[in-house]
Amino acid sequence: MKITRIAAYQVDLPLHEGSYKWSGGKSVEVFDSTVVRIETDEGLTGYGEVCPLGPFYLPAYAAGARTGIAEIAGALIGEDPTQLGRINQCMDRVLKGHPYVKSPLDIACWDLLGQVAGQPVCHLLGGRYADDFVLYRAISQQAPEAMAANVQGYRDEGYRRFQLKVGGDPNEDIDRIRAVANLMEPGDKLIADANTGWLMHEAARVVRGVRDIDVYIEQPCLEYDECLSIRRRTDHPFVLDENVDGIGMLMRGHADQAMDVVNIKISKFGGLTKAKQARDLCVSLGIAMTIEDSWGGDIVTAAIAHLAHSTPTEHLFTATDFNSYVTVSIAAGAPQRSNGRLAASQQPGLGIEPHLEVLGDPVVDIH
Repeated sequence: MKITRIAAYQVDLPLHEGSYKWSGGKSVEVFDSTVVRIETDEGLTGYGEVCPLGPFYLPAYAAGARTGIAEIAGALIGEDPTQLGRINQCMDRVLKGHPYVKSPLDIACWDLLGQVAGQPVCHLLGGRYADDFVLYRAISQQAPEAMAANVQGYRDEGYRRFQLKVGGDPNEDIDRIRAVANLMEPGDKLIADANTGWLMHEAARVVRGVRDIDVYIEQPCLEYDECLSIRRRTDHPFVLDENVDGIGMLMRGHADQAMDVVNIKISKFGGLTKAKQARDLCVSLGIAMTIEDSWGGDIVTAAIAHLAHSTPTEHLFTATDFNSYVTVSIAAGAPQRSNGRLAASQQPGLGIEPHLEVLGDPVVDIH
């Protein structure tokens, strides 16, 4: 099998809630997503997706994804998409770094591999654990009472894990955490995610101010060493996210006992191939994981579902379903949440069929 054509499409993904807000006053109303289509000489087609959380969250931005795809695509024409190691080596040779650019290409190749094998991608990633898996709901940053009201609404929909967007004024963040903690019931989990938004003295005040609350602290500060300092000042369970962008940081964090949970964002690692490598290492090291991505629609959600469903249940802290946050569906067959839980498709590949009328004309077309 050979790749004969690579096309990329730009899709806007508006939000049901109108906007998504997190630390530092950052806010997005419409997400700019990129869908990749890989065609082969045997008539099979694979799809991938990447959607940065705006240009100011990680070193990734939507227009850069499409520019990078155009840079890489020519080198992949004629390659066998089912040879994932070779595909990734080729991409790394052609473009140094920029893992988010490579992620949708790698996902599309996994989609093709599953179709060729006649197996769902999760079976190829390690097997399907349980019937479904637990989701978390991210709660956009607002006043404490509004965030508590949102949490109660999502509890009524079946969610039991809540990621509060904090990282603002420490006094208000303490109030946010306390307001939501009052709603928690046995079995619920509460995560206070600062998204790097606190300085160390602010983070120290918050963890001291919520010392009596059962809450996970996620990525309080910008730099790894700053987060490690806060980790050593608190007995709260600790989650690292933005700092963990490769195997080296995973190993360093484990050696320093810097986290209890780590977020594996597929595009931050460069696709399912390298995210699987990180996932398998975490399983070996006994580190729990949130399986997710920066953002996305139906195709990203399908990729998350396959990686999460193939993760041993005891190591899967939670995962996310980004397609439930947005108003536009870009593919049929994508997994849909049910009572705060999700399941990967049983169909070969990712199990999705894009809505071509939504994708429109390609903005990148290499053949």
